[in-house]
Amino acid sequence: MEIYEVVKHQINNAAEAMGLSDKVRTIISEPMRTMEVSIPVEMDDGNVKVFKGYRCQHNNVLGPTKGGVRFHQDVNENEVKSLAAWMTVKCAVVNIPYGGGKGGVECDPTKMSENEVEKVAREYFRLIEPIVGPEKDIPAPDVNTNAQVMGWFYDTYSKMHNENTPGVITGKPPILGGIKARSGATGRGVMHTIVNLFEKLDKDLAGQKVAIQGFGNVGSVAAQLLEEKGCTIVAVSDVSGGIYDPSGLDVDDVVNYVGEERNLLEGYNNNGVEHLENNDILTIDTDILIPAALENQLTEEVSKNLKASIVVEAANGPTTIEGDEILAERGITVVPDVLANAGGVTGSYFEWVQNLYNYYWTEEETNTKLKQIMKEAFDAVYEKYENNDVIMRTAAYMVALERLEEGIEARDWVK
Repeated sequence: MEIYEVVKHQINNAAEAMGLSDKVRTIISEPMRTMEVSIPVEMDDGNVKVFKGYRCQHNNVLGPTKGGVRFHQDVNENEVKSLAAWMTVKCAVVNIPYGGGKGGVECDPTKMSENEVEKVAREYFRLIEPIVGPEKDIPAPDVNTNAQVMGWFYDTYSKMHNENTPGVITGKPPILGGIKARSGATGRGVMHTIVNLFEKLDKDLAGQKVAIQGFGNVGSVAAQLLEEKGCTIVAVSDVSGGIYDPSGLDVDDVVNYVGEERNLLEGYNNNGVEHLENNDILTIDTDILIPAALENQLTEEVSKNLKASIVVEAANGPTTIEGDEILAERGITVVPDVLANAGGVTGSYFEWVQNLYNYYWTEEETNTKLKQIMKEAFDAVYEKYENNDVIMRTAAYMVALERLEEGIEARDWVK
């Protein structure tokens, strides 16, 4: 099933469960705008290469659209539309005044120089500038983009408008109006989600074994924070493969090894760790599995062999429809992406608010506000989950669709 069909399937499941009107369902099921751009760049060898770029604005009934920009060789229009739709749902789940947006450029930045990446970034943002802005659509980092790329975006937009407009981008360097709490917000939100779940289950989190697929910013922050909560991080992985130690990895040592240079885990051999193929980490013996990489990881076959009793989706769309059905049949709890990884967009919201007011909170204040919003969102979803015969993913969509329906009716979009 194509990825956007997965999104519509998830929306329809919740719509059926809550009796959502067909008119509202139709509006939510299709993006309001998708832009495709061609990005010509002179490469370091003197040749000109044209990259495809996209920006999708799914729905803005609750506020300006919001979502990351990824640089990846597999970026395509269908993926960007799907991620934008998930962002619409995610923002409604945590009840922040945004709609969903997403962007991307089809390129492999690992095979490009920094100069080439900067050229792509600046030209991409120049081309999508007509549809972005602090009250229109606010991009942010995603796969293979970071604070530096956001700095290039911000500088490009500011020069085009001849004014400093920090609210047009989140995830910027702090010197340009970014906030320190933003970079770790997604991983911190994953931690809060797990803490909230174990409080509901009335179980002790300390001593739980955790495996994390994906050891970028999200996975590494979640690993460190969960270790602080007493969890044993038994395995982590990146694009090169995974490392495993049933007695627990030294997370700080792994983080230091990876470093700012993003050294690959295939070269990590400290403390006698066992090396795994990337997909093997999904089926090792663990209590909690955190997929924090890309979409479509928990397939039908993987889900049949999963040993974890809890899955917390730190990535967007890591579970296929078939995988979801099998995990539900097996009684495995899945905390969906639109709730579990919503700390990132919540952190971006905090940055945006502070940019608009030009008044900045402390990092501790920001983290406290994040904890509160994640708790309120989890409680709302869990209440739906307990009171309806649905999986937690459907419960989260029900929470979101109720708020979207209310917004559509308040704006009188449906006659």
